Amino acid sequence: MASVLEIRDLHVSYRSREGVLCPALNGVSFGLIPGEILGVLGESGSGKSTLAVSLVRLLPGNGEIIRGAVHFEGKDLLQAKLEELQQIRGRRISLIFQEPSLALHPTMRAGEQVRQVLAAHSSQGKSGLNEGTRQVFAEVFPEEVDRILRSYPHQLSGGQRQRVLIAQAIVCGPSVVIADEPTASLDPATQMEILGVFRTLRERLGLAMIFITHNPALLSGFADRVMVLYGGQVVECGPAETVLASPRHPYTKALFQSIPAVSNGRGSSRKTRLPVIPGDSSQSSLPRGGCPFEPKCTERMDICRAREPALVHLGESHVVSCLKYEN
Repeated sequence: MASVLEIRDLHVSYRSREGVLCPALNGVSFGLIPGEILGVLGESGSGKSTLAVSLVRLLPGNGEIIRGAVHFEGKDLLQAKLEELQQIRGRRISLIFQEPSLALHPTMRAGEQVRQVLAAHSSQGKSGLNEGTRQVFAEVFPEEVDRILRSYPHQLSGGQRQRVLIAQAIVCGPSVVIADEPTASLDPATQMEILGVFRTLRERLGLAMIFITHNPALLSGFADRVMVLYGGQVVECGPAETVLASPRHPYTKALFQSIPAVSNGRGSSRKTRLPVIPGDSSQSSLPRGGCPFEPKCTERMDICRAREPALVHLGESHVVSCLKYEN
């Protein structure tokens, strides 16, 4: 099936106060097919949020796209004019930010905040805008439409505010939604509720989604594929059930081992020390030569300090960037 979004060799850097370019993404390539949920996994500093804003060219002032291509509906968004991008952002590709309390206007009712997004991309009259807003709230708030429409953000729970952001993202009927850590500030029960909302919307609307997270547990049974970033590079990508059940890259293995196990329900208060990955995964902390994960890798070989690994196909749709598999 043809990709609805195709990213090729994306390189992004940030410029320091001294004018030095610091790489954040280094040659990221992947495709997203219609209706697919791609989970993007990695630590803080791995390039996940940079990837999200780069795809719709919303980098901060010190961010620069060095090279690459983002093909969407026959157009390279990195070469598109600003007027063209404004027609695509929110209408064809939507971005859901991590913290709803910062993304929502504190003195504007939830319904009006969603209505304004629809008005920016629609020529409908007042009644049409009101009806469209009400319909999308019925999708994400099936039991409390009227109350939520009239509420201000401070009158809503964290999960409800996140649903308002989801309503903003889907009100114009996009084909792609990019969700940047949309459950990071929520408790586990609410996280599962939000995943259920996304799952339902994918089934009803046929949305393709890039779901960014640092928690692999959220992707199990939810994502179709998982792409793992380390130091701004793709180190592993494949079917979710394969990557989550049998990770192959040493970083993916170490990342999964650092996540606490689900409670066994026996009420045990015994504390265990989890393994940690020392340092951070930002490009500025990586070695200048060899495999970027080599200093922290428990499976490193002498050759790992000599050259960078290439992506190796372990199966039809499973790739890993590790010299162990370059036979």
